[in-house]
Amino acid sequence: MHNCEILVKTGVCFADYQEALTHIGERMVLAGVVESSYPQALINREAEFPTGIQLEQHAVAIPHCEAAHARHPAIYLIRPDAPVDFFQADGDGTIPASLIIALVVTHPSEQLTLLRRLFGQLQEPAFFESLLTIPENQLAALFKQHVFAPAPEKTSSACP
Repeated sequence: MHNCEILVKTGVCFADYQEALTHIGERMVLAGVVESSYPQALINREAEFPTGIQLEQHAVAIPHCEAAHARHPAIYLIRPDAPVDFFQADGDGTIPASLIIALVVTHPSEQLTLLRRLFGQLQEPAFFESLLTIPENQLAALFKQHVFAPAPEKTSSACP
């Protein structure tokens, strides 16, 4: 996933999550990273398995669908002007997502690895706040630096 394309969009408004998903589907098809089946698969996946996640201070939506609809790995970072209500992944109502991170993966195992890494980073309030505030032209680099950086090596703390 280190060589995946990162697309960024800020300054956009969506009436609801369905409009956001439609935008994502159209943008990813235009970028050539997904098959024509992707937009509907994304909508279907979100209807069955919502992706809104409430974090400590903010909420995020991470829409994605099966790898069969992908041509190339990509991530689409969207920072809307106003939060977009997405249904929560735990099925408990809606949350106002201030950040939308659409994932396109070509291998299911990459999706799990990326989701784990992404969740870990999104738990860091400073990182999330940076994603919400830095200029659009710096978003992709910040995301790569934090999410795709090699994990720090574990040091042994065993006593002799």
